[in-house]
Amino acid sequence: MFSTLTLGAVLAYQGYRSIEHTLLAASADTSRQLARTINERAQRLINPVLSSIRLLAHDSLAEAVTLQQRLDRVPLLAASLDANSMLSAVYVGYANGEFVLLRALRDEADSQSVHAPAGAAYLLQSISLDGSGQMLGEWRFYDRGLTLLQTQAKPDYHFDPRARPWFVEGLASATTQLTKPYVFFTTKEIGLTVAQRSITGHAVLGMDASVNDLGGEVADLRTTPGTQMAVVGSDGEVVFYPDLQRVVVQDGAALRLSRLDELAVDSLSWLFVNNYQSADPVHYQAAGQDWYGVQVPLSSFTQHDIRLLIAVPAAELLGGARQMLMAEARWAILLIGVLLLIGWALARRIGQPLQALTEQVQALASFDFSRRVGVESRISEVSALSEVLGGMSRTIHNFQAITLSLSRETNLEDMLRQVLGELVEATAVTSGAVYLAGEDSEVLRLAAHYRDERYPADLQLGVHEPHQLNSAVEQAMPGQTPTMAVALNDRSGQRLGLLVLQLGPAQLHSGGIAPAFRQFVEELSGAAAVAIETRQLIEAQQRLLDGIIQLLADATDAKSPYTGGHCQRVPVLAEMLMDSVIAANSGPYAQFHMNALERYEFRIAAWLHDCGKVTSPEYVVDKATKLETLNNRIHEIRTRFEVLWRDAELLYWQRLAEGGEQQALQAALEDTRVQLQEEFAFIANANIGGEFMSDADIERLRTIGSRPWLRNFDNRLGLSRDEAERLAPVASALLPAPEQLLADRVDHLVPWGERKPPVDKHDPRNIWGFDMRLPAHAYNYGELHNLSIRRGTLTDEERFKINEHIVQTIIMLNTLPLPSHLKRVPEIAGNHHEKMDGSGYPRGLKKDDMSIAERVMAIADIFEALSAADRPYKAAKTLSESVKILGFMARDQHIDPGLFRLFLSSGVYREYGERFLRSDQLDDVDIEPYLRAFAGS
Repeated sequence: MFSTLTLGAVLAYQGYRSIEHTLLAASADTSRQLARTINERAQRLINPVLSSIRLLAHDSLAEAVTLQQRLDRVPLLAASLDANSMLSAVYVGYANGEFVLLRALRDEADSQSVHAPAGAAYLLQSISLDGSGQMLGEWRFYDRGLTLLQTQAKPDYHFDPRARPWFVEGLASATTQLTKPYVFFTTKEIGLTVAQRSITGHAVLGMDASVNDLGGEVADLRTTPGTQMAVVGSDGEVVFYPDLQRVVVQDGAALRLSRLDELAVDSLSWLFVNNYQSADPVHYQAAGQDWYGVQVPLSSFTQHDIRLLIAVPAAELLGGARQMLMAEARWAILLIGVLLLIGWALARRIGQPLQALTEQVQALASFDFSRRVGVESRISEVSALSEVLGGMSRTIHNFQAITLSLSRETNLEDMLRQVLGELVEATAVTSGAVYLAGEDSEVLRLAAHYRDERYPADLQLGVHEPHQLNSAVEQAMPGQTPTMAVALNDRSGQRLGLLVLQLGPAQLHSGGIAPAFRQFVEELSGAAAVAIETRQLIEAQQRLLDGIIQLLADATDAKSPYTGGHCQRVPVLAEMLMDSVIAANSGPYAQFHMNALERYEFRIAAWLHDCGKVTSPEYVVDKATKLETLNNRIHEIRTRFEVLWRDAELLYWQRLAEGGEQQALQAALEDTRVQLQEEFAFIANANIGGEFMSDADIERLRTIGSRPWLRNFDNRLGLSRDEAERLAPVASALLPAPEQLLADRVDHLVPWGERKPPVDKHDPRNIWGFDMRLPAHAYNYGELHNLSIRRGTLTDEERFKINEHIVQTIIMLNTLPLPSHLKRVPEIAGNHHEKMDGSGYPRGLKKDDMSIAERVMAIADIFEALSAADRPYKAAKTLSESVKILGFMARDQHIDPGLFRLFLSSGVYREYGERFLRSDQLDDVDIEPYLRAFAGS
């Protein structure tokens, strides 16, 4: 094989060298042909111009001395331009410095460059002497018919033709002169000028020919994509280059032709610097790349040394030869392959299965158990090895799957199904089933089965000894298949269940179960039993946690007979609305979803949303009258009125005994009685808190309260320690002591003490971000203070105490060691009194600060409170009234308008009402106005 490879390599190399020589010769011919082509194209450009200018040298235009005489010859100049599209301008320069030029405006770009008027086809530029001997510059624009369109005076147009190279060269020679290419003064194009002295020698005529098109043709003649070409002068000035924008460079205020070294094309610079002019391509390196280059003179520019430089990348020029070399190498390799085919085929038949098995076992060694292990081979030893390794791989993979199921699956029955399936596959038994023991019963319940649907739903064996288990299970199982039963016991030895396997021939040994197989199943069943015990403990703890949470909610509701059921109904309503949010497939909630753990977290938060109410005093929560604390203090006020009534009667009898007129005293007594009845009725009515208290009502309260009465007993006897401490700063009065009928006393003020809640945002204890106004006192039992409540029955202190329940909810829930999947329970439960506009409590959060779950809780809590029929301080509202109030709250950004709209459109309000409201509350609700009002929410 080595000799054959050597021979093939030598032949391929010789072929490559021959092709290389051929390609280089062809490249030289191509370069010479390219030079001839460019010369021919240059001749087609220059020859017509030479003929035209020689004829023009005999015209009277060269001898014209006035501007008008020159204007008369404009048609002749226009005809010259029209006859040769390569001409851009025809002009005459006179010995006295005067100048006239006619330029063709062939396209829109030409017109815009000289700001020509619409329809202009020619521009005549002239410089002539005026009457005072001053040079006057003018521009004239003509249309296609040589009609004058516009004349512009150009006082700043200063051009002396006598200083231009074409004038100097033309005046010095009687023959036609061809200038070197240069940048035109007006159009900034690259071109050359053909100059001819007039017959008399008083003027020099010139014609400008643009070479831009010739430069483009040079680019079209490239032999390969990477070929570099340029036409340069002897001084290195670039005449033609495919990228014309790089040829013209700014030199101060003027434009000039770029030099070859300024193009930064190393391959062309090397040819120019080394002045290589051989007919054959030269091989050289430039810019880290191999090149072949030639330099050819252009005969069309005989008056100047103009050269064509061509550089071709060696990789592109010899690409075909290298492809040929590769083709020959492939043929050589193919020939060697054919010669060795028989030996290779025999080696492959033996080695390939072993190699495949090696790779598969290496994957097992790298802990990749997902790949299938096994090969097909007619060699019996290889086939047997493949079968053994395949079984081992499947068993390891099944073990891995069993381990993952035991560690990851949280649902007990799903875990049992997965583990049982992997176990049956790993052991190759016929089928299997798992039975679990009940808590209070000897009956085993079928929890999972695999590959057989005929397992009985229940088993009642009545045996406990392991050696009796198999026979008892076989009798209970249908069919005659051998069965293996393994008890699943917890750590204390209590039976959790039973693993039943229907065996096949592979698991039987000498008429019984193979000992190794039995040991394996028993060891694996121990891990399954531990997993079952763990899952059952977790589920039991979960049920215990749910029960404690529901117990706390029930206790919160049971604390007040008037709010009973609130903590049970709010979670139901909240979950109904959350289900609608999750089910939304369009609108703002289309992308919202919750996994099972998030749903459980939300449900727990809903049940605990008012757990802080256990700290709220019952008499405050249920306060039905203004004077109510632990009892309704209106009875104490009435007793004082009774005292005043008795005092009035005593006064009547005293004055009657003193000889007063009975009729007058009787009338005064009756008046006092009527006044006391009216005043007490007014106070009692104010105590109910049903109507708004006006300023006049409050003033009357103060007037009535100022009525004096005498206290004859010490008010410091029988007091609790807290009451005694509040009275301590007040000096004792001598008895009998006068007191007012209604009073706001110092002992009515209950200070916060050490139980002051941390709700002020500046309180260093406030780590929860609360921002609530804290009343000066914990309670104010002042009689006038309470009776003067303008609406409702609660003072500011008592209203704060009720609102404080949410503060306590957040504090209580944050003290719990909640697992990671319940970390958001305090936020979801504690933010349902926040409002979308930031005016809620306890933190003053806004919509963007709250999650969807928190906003759902707010709507559920409010709607349940509005529609509840078990509150003593308000009548039950109908469905439409509750929705109407929610609509106002959505409009005022107190609740989320988008969730309110979904609450209505999904029908949750109606579904909840039908489950929990009285029939007289279920009136019709027109939801369309609300849906339209919040359509963009």
